[in-house]
Amino acid sequence: MNKEKSILLTGAAGFIGSYLLGYLNNNGYRNIIIADDFSEEDKWFNFDEKQFVEKVEREELFEWLASPEARPIDHVFHLGARTDTTEFDYAVHQRLNVDYSKNIWTFCKNRQIPLVYASSAATYGGGERGYSDDHSLVQDLVPLNPYGVSKNEFDKWALEQSAIGSAPPFWAGLKFFNVYGPNEYHKARMASMVFHGYNQIKKTGSIKLFRSHRPDYRDGEQLRDFIYVEDVARVCLWLMENQESGTIPSGLYNLGTGKARSFVDLVTPIFRSLEKPVNISFVDTPADIRDKYQYFTEADMGKLRKAGYTEEFIPVEQGVEEYVKNFLEPKKYY
Repeated sequence: MNKEKSILLTGAAGFIGSYLLGYLNNNGYRNIIIADDFSEEDKWFNFDEKQFVEKVEREELFEWLASPEARPIDHVFHLGARTDTTEFDYAVHQRLNVDYSKNIWTFCKNRQIPLVYASSAATYGGGERGYSDDHSLVQDLVPLNPYGVSKNEFDKWALEQSAIGSAPPFWAGLKFFNVYGPNEYHKARMASMVFHGYNQIKKTGSIKLFRSHRPDYRDGEQLRDFIYVEDVARVCLWLMENQESGTIPSGLYNLGTGKARSFVDLVTPIFRSLEKPVNISFVDTPADIRDKYQYFTEADMGKLRKAGYTEEFIPVEQGVEEYVKNFLEPKKYY
């Protein structure tokens, strides 16, 4: 593989973006241009010890790309987005998740640069139409919040552009399911349940999970497809290194494990990792998200497997233990 490949990575100060930056470094890639809003000091530790050749502010990126100072780019990972599912001002999502992404797409199309971007399982809403990444279903999806709507609107636009031949030479929109792992210290309310659960146990010896407000699910038995961030980075790298073969079709791809697990399953390994007895209680789901809460998600991973991805996904027991012992306990970053 060409380790000198020039890579543009947006969202590089965030959770998944900074992890991918470190993962690329650890796999020999150093020629990386990072872009994000770097004004948030609590994100600096995510990227300050990593290797890259240029740092560009998010709002200055397109001006920089059009300037004589811009470096040539061979591949784009577009992970930058407004990811707060409790942000109900759609104009924010429209600007950052739709319009900004359209500009990235157009840049890649015009320069003929392969693009991998972050979509989301939030596009599936309550799951009434299942969790298949079949393109024919995208128009019928009904997301539960403005964030999910914005991600689905861009997916629809990308498919429309691709259908008329107005697309990068290769593109993949990755529908991330419930990602957890290192470098989410800054995410506050939006951090994973593993992060919150760890902090609750350290403080009180117990964890509070959301009570079920549906008769068909017991408390704590709400099911999600939890994926360790290392698997996300591994798939991103695989797509970049293998898309030139021409055997991977462009399009939308689910990125979960393909196996739904309960929140009880997710938090029990935290207790085990800390050598503490399991102590779980339940609280009402906050009213502002209760009617938008997903009770079941499970990625249909058939398309990615058919495209040639063969690695096994990390089970929650292993991923949570690694996260707790290697990162949360020593408060380290990846």
